[in-house]
Amino acid sequence: RTLLCFGDSNTYGAVPTLARVGRHRFAPDRRWPGILRKQLGAGWQVIEEGHPSRTTLRDDPIEGSHKNGLRGLPISLESHMPVDLVILMLGTNDLKWRFAASPSDIADSIEVVAKAVMASETGPGGTAPAVMIIAPPPMQEVDWLAEMFVGGAAKSMEFGRRFGEVARRCGAAYLDAGTVVESSTVDGIHLESESHRTLAGAVARIVEDLFPDSAAVRRTPTRGRISAMDGI
Repeated sequence: RTLLCFGDSNTYGAVPTLARVGRHRFAPDRRWPGILRKQLGAGWQVIEEGHPSRTTLRDDPIEGSHKNGLRGLPISLESHMPVDLVILMLGTNDLKWRFAASPSDIADSIEVVAKAVMASETGPGGTAPAVMIIAPPPMQEVDWLAEMFVGGAAKSMEFGRRFGEVARRCGAAYLDAGTVVESSTVDGIHLESESHRTLAGAVARIVEDLFPDSAAVRRTPTRGRISAMDGI
């Protein structure tokens, strides 16, 4: 089976940092998609499509229109089809002050992206891939990123509930990442190495529930609430 992880810098594996330049990336075996690949075993191909600063469907006037996730999604889907499952972990970059997007707007944007996957016919035999939505953990307004994300911390606290509602409407699997991991206190956005491991374990359990006939998953203890389908 093929699993596509479509997200932003936390799927890319950006290391929490206070530097604006020369930023680094965790090694493949320390990023959550890479850890997930190992946990799911040889029966799964896990594709990493993490793009730093990627939004749901917004052109970034400063960092470029290529940051628009909805623009890049069809390319990723068609490049790797047939795709059994698409995991969407987006929304944090939509919190940037320049977009002035409300939590409701961002949740609606995730729904647009999820429905684009469901209408893509890039699953096995031209069917739709299954979809899993991950609500990013709440962010913090820290250091140099604080000005870029003014007001974002309060908005991000609503992601868990609102993204769960989207998952229910779409019939998608769901994980509120804020129930299992926290954003780093270093930059308020990115995940520490241990959080990548914890997140991968939580995702693996849901994938196992969705595809019980697939290779056995090594269960990793997690904390918090995880739902395979209804998200609430």
